Amino acid sequence: MSVQAGARLLLHACCAPCGTHPFTVLRDAFDVVVYFDNPNIFPESEHEARLREIRALGERWGFAVEDAPYDHGAWLDRVAGLEDEPEGGGRCGECFRFRLERTAERARRLGRTAFATTLTVSPHKDASRINRIGAEVAAASGVAFHADDFKKQDGFRKSCVLSREAGLYRQDYCGCEFSQREAQKRRRP
Repeated sequence: MSVQAGARLLLHACCAPCGTHPFTVLRDAFDVVVYFDNPNIFPESEHEARLREIRALGERWGFAVEDAPYDHGAWLDRVAGLEDEPEGGGRCGECFRFRLERTAERARRLGRTAFATTLTVSPHKDASRINRIGAEVAAASGVAFHADDFKKQDGFRKSCVLSREAGLYRQDYCGCEFSQREAQKRRRP
């Protein structure tokens, strides 16, 4: 499904820093509402910190933010059996799918005609994998998916600059307790 300019797009954002550059790219072509649904984030205090940041950015930049209740248990159920997968492995693929399915469903309920995700701005994420999952979710949901690789054309660096300029909190791990544990191992001498 292709997404026409002017479409009412729901942009899944994993955090405010990753949302900066994709939002600036999409806002000129689409009617964008940002959606924060990240039950993977652990602990809940981290989830709340990231949600506060995206809401504050929305107020400053003038975009609406939709969010979903925090339900880490549902996410843990979805990735059960994949806890020992390395970062970027099967657990991450299932996590992407889970969040994109929820985004497509919310888009449908809000009367949005398309959805997208900021996940592809990260140099640590495989954009082709995320976009393939997004296309599969779109086919099943009937809501169009806008595929993009936001890290291209220096997108990740742009997101870092925009984040610094906005004074945003930038976390040092993707979100779940498993990625947090891996980040802690990398920081140890």
